[in-house]
Amino acid sequence: MSDFGDDVDGGMDEPMYEEEEGGEYWEEEVADEGEADKTNNIDEQDNVVVTGDVAAAAQGKNGPKSMKERRIPNEERTTTPYMTKYERARILGTRALQISMNAPVLVDLEGETDPLQIAIKELKEKKIPLIVRRYLPDGYYEDWTCEELLQ
Repeated sequence: MSDFGDDVDGGMDEPMYEEEEGGEYWEEEVADEGEADKTNNIDEQDNVVVTGDVAAAAQGKNGPKSMKERRIPNEERTTTPYMTKYERARILGTRALQISMNAPVLVDLEGETDPLQIAIKELKEKKIPLIVRRYLPDGYYEDWTCEELLQ
């Protein structure tokens, strides 16, 4: 007996799902070369960890038009030189993922195999090659290296 009535065969003559006809596979749309350049070259640096108000940076109210012009020089940075717990978590996670994908390790392993523990050791020795980008509410941003940030 089924939940939907007294079927003798239990409703087994109908398939459980509809099979798709044809062997069409999803194909990725290939962007034009000009569009690919715009999306791939958003930032020249691949080792930037973004923090702060990214939405403010995207708005670009009454500010310079290019992202390079929105960078605050190192001498004029206003945020604290302390790494927040959120930045620390993001940096450790990013670096642990890189290490697990066979990125070169920058410290002596001493038998350690856990990527997260290796990333923590690199952070303690200030050897992580990542940059923290802090977006400010006005759309400008500051870049800090992990060596500069105190823990």
